[in-house]
Amino acid sequence: MSTITSSRHARASRLSPHAAARAGGLHPAGVFILLAGAFLPIMDFFITNVALPSIDASLHASASSLELVIAGYGVAYATLLVLGGRLGDRYGRRRVFLGALVGFVLASLACGAASDVGVLIGARIVQGATAALLVPQVLATFHHVLEGERRARAVALYGATSGIAAVVGQLVGGLLVSADIAGTSWRPIFLVNVPIGVLVLVVAARVVPDTRSHHPVGIDLPGTVLFAATLTALLVPLTEGHSLGWPWWTWLSLAAAVVLGAVTYVVEKRAEQRGEVPLLPPSVLRLPSMSRGLVMVFAFSVGFGAFMFVFALTVQNGLHADALHGGLAILPMALLFFAGSLLAPRVIGRYGRAALSAGAVVQLVGLALLVTVLVANWPHVGLWVMAGPLALVGAGQSMLFAGLFRSVLADVPAHLGGIGSGVLITLQQSGLALGVATLGTLYLTLAPHDVAHGFADVEYVQMGIVALLAVGAAALPRFAGGASAASPVVDA
Repeated sequence: MSTITSSRHARASRLSPHAAARAGGLHPAGVFILLAGAFLPIMDFFITNVALPSIDASLHASASSLELVIAGYGVAYATLLVLGGRLGDRYGRRRVFLGALVGFVLASLACGAASDVGVLIGARIVQGATAALLVPQVLATFHHVLEGERRARAVALYGATSGIAAVVGQLVGGLLVSADIAGTSWRPIFLVNVPIGVLVLVVAARVVPDTRSHHPVGIDLPGTVLFAATLTALLVPLTEGHSLGWPWWTWLSLAAAVVLGAVTYVVEKRAEQRGEVPLLPPSVLRLPSMSRGLVMVFAFSVGFGAFMFVFALTVQNGLHADALHGGLAILPMALLFFAGSLLAPRVIGRYGRAALSAGAVVQLVGLALLVTVLVANWPHVGLWVMAGPLALVGAGQSMLFAGLFRSVLADVPAHLGGIGSGVLITLQQSGLALGVATLGTLYLTLAPHDVAHGFADVEYVQMGIVALLAVGAAALPRFAGGASAASPVVDA
């Protein structure tokens, strides 16, 4: 079977993108267009941060309403990601990808045209839900269609795309808000998705192959509802609690999240024991690559989400930079992240897990230098002084992103690729949201007294996380040696 598949991939690489897709293969142009489809939803989670003051001024929104603009998207995105992977496995990944992209474009149009904050929140929830159906199809298609070095490279590029989208989101958001195109203020941050999404839709219909699981399974309705309820009960109070003063219902919701999580695990375990394939199969989560890699992806995402949030606030509120300069401040990190992402597959193929540990060390040095520069020179900190440390942070993050995403799916069976990728992205998204909710809350508590030391205290926590990742990389699947390493080899 693998010989037949390899032969098909070899033939597909010599065909045009459309002919390759018709033959069941994936041309490099198809890889690019799938990554472009994933880029938009991930970017949209971060692009709104720099626009909140403009949205407030335009729609006269309350603080809790502005929080819901972020939380509504994040919760819908995180709760439906696994379901999105399951739907693609069963009904066809290209079909779900294209349908979800249409929904995402329409929801983006509704966000950009929103007349009041209630409409904006509702459109953001729909936007997050369609994003959750769209994104898992990308990794699942890579996992199903590609193999060997091409799969490893595509998965690494997906990890790079995730990080770049987060950084570029704040950069582009600042540029668009500051441009105030035709007096539209914040609206272009959503409307920009429309032409790009339509272009991706037209091209994807021709260059993405039609794939689905060879062993399709039914929708696990109880597991889906319980999992969505668990994440909602956890993320909503953590996101809204600080702005609302932590009323009693937030604590009740957090307690309910613990109970719901336990019930979800029991229900999923019993479903698998009956021979069913639940939404979150415990057997898949116990695979070495999943059990080890997911913990590290989650921890990394907590730190990354918190960093993006507190850095934006530190630059805009602490150093009083406008949205444009707030976005440009992150540019050195974006450039080095992009450059490092291009090199990451080859470096990881040659040096394996050591490359991930080295990346963590480089990020750790960058964070330490950034904190030192801010604290020592506050409040007279020029954006250019932070460029060097931020470049180191971006370079180190690129290696971690690429390696972690490559590791998690290393030993997931091809027919469960949608489930595996859905779980991976859910943990990533949940980690981002939790980073903002927990470390972001810590920053908001400390910043009124001392912005620089508030930033430093949050980054000390992130530095601790990165240090643990540097050591923990040794527990990940062992990558095969050589520059052309096909995929990780799992050490049980």
